[in-house]
Amino acid sequence: MPNMRADKNPMPEQAPDVRNKNFLEVTTGYTEEMARDEADRCLNCKNKPCMNGCPVSVKIPEFISLIKTGDFEGAYQKIKETNALPAVCGRVCPQETQCESKCVRGIKNDPVGIGRLERFVADWHMANVEEKIEKPKPNGKKVAVVGSGPSGLTAAGDLAKRGYSVTVYEAFHTAGGVLMYGIPEFRLPKDIVQKEIANLKAMGVDIQTNVIIGKTIMVDELLEDMGYDAVYIGSGAGLPSFMGIEGESLNGVYSANEFLTRINLMKGYKFPEYDTPVYVGKNVAVLGGGNVAMDAARSAKRLGAENVYIVYRRGKQELPARAEEVEHAEQEGIVFKLLQNPTRFIGDENGWVKQMEVIHMELGEPDASGRRRPVPVEGSEEILDIDTVVVSIGQTPNPLIRKTTKGLETNRHGCIVADEATGKTSREHVYAGGDVVTGAATVILAMGAGKAAAEAIDKELSE
Repeated sequence: MPNMRADKNPMPEQAPDVRNKNFLEVTTGYTEEMARDEADRCLNCKNKPCMNGCPVSVKIPEFISLIKTGDFEGAYQKIKETNALPAVCGRVCPQETQCESKCVRGIKNDPVGIGRLERFVADWHMANVEEKIEKPKPNGKKVAVVGSGPSGLTAAGDLAKRGYSVTVYEAFHTAGGVLMYGIPEFRLPKDIVQKEIANLKAMGVDIQTNVIIGKTIMVDELLEDMGYDAVYIGSGAGLPSFMGIEGESLNGVYSANEFLTRINLMKGYKFPEYDTPVYVGKNVAVLGGGNVAMDAARSAKRLGAENVYIVYRRGKQELPARAEEVEHAEQEGIVFKLLQNPTRFIGDENGWVKQMEVIHMELGEPDASGRRRPVPVEGSEEILDIDTVVVSIGQTPNPLIRKTTKGLETNRHGCIVADEATGKTSREHVYAGGDVVTGAATVILAMGAGKAAAEAIDKELSE
């Protein structure tokens, strides 16, 4: 009989007043007993509605059924049939709006903790199984993948399984893309990402770092001179957006990309062991309300800032960040200054930001996005003392590839135009997916695009 407990098994985690002073993972994962108890809440529905919410089509009821019997390795292998990065997805996927949103148990109570169970079996596998990976038989064809983020890694893995010789080109010195530089250690430990990448390398995927496609090598060269049969572009959306207001060029005003990269990839949180200081001072303002803003704010707190503010021009109900991330931020002492918008930054005589002027907002009629439009309240300006500002209001694709590749169609946002189902672009033998096509989105959607493109590339090259 199913376990008809109404709520999910709570996720064990560090106490807020402890974790906001370290970069260790916030949540510590289910025990075997908790995992089996949670798995018993699954009704094993015949029509599997949860799978309809998974961009990479994980066989959810099947892997959960294996957990029920204690076959944790079998559950892991079942996930791996369609998902190349289960330990990552179990931690950072927004399950509440995807698989878990379709769970029948969620109609009246909590849905089954699908993401927590995925993380559990991935962690169990890493701790208990020495993986033996066999290289697939080569099929004589080769594909170049641009970018080693979730989309590129997924495409590379799926193509390698089919026997393709795959080379991934990464601009940074470390593979992993946004998984490495954009998501903090306390949400996604870097050694987990590198273990997943090591598995791809063992399967034969070649990863070349410090190679900037569009500068070091052109996409045209990959196809015309280097003999690649196809190219997949999964280079993400790494170009930060700014507000264009007075004082934005002052010292101490970061983009979220720079701030998080200094902390994550350049190990700024280990200063002075690593010579990458990240100055935060006493008061930090993070502009924006998405997951990246939450990551930046929580990181600033861990770097020693006394007061960290999330400044967002709409209300709490409109925050685009995951509810779990907002809750964790509040628990850790992040102050939400909602319905406020910066109008200018004020610097000192040395060119460092020292204050920020905000204006209070109220919500008016819905805009094109369907959200109520924030309207300034006349005469409500306020000055805040600020030592550091982190701008986290969105990102777009870097223009380098689109400017240096012949026949590649892009839209007005600078995103590559690609078929949603296959990733095909206007340039023959060139495919694209993830944030470089959609703009900044989620890890799992980028993975889904990489998976679809790999299938389409295989179909084209096998004809």
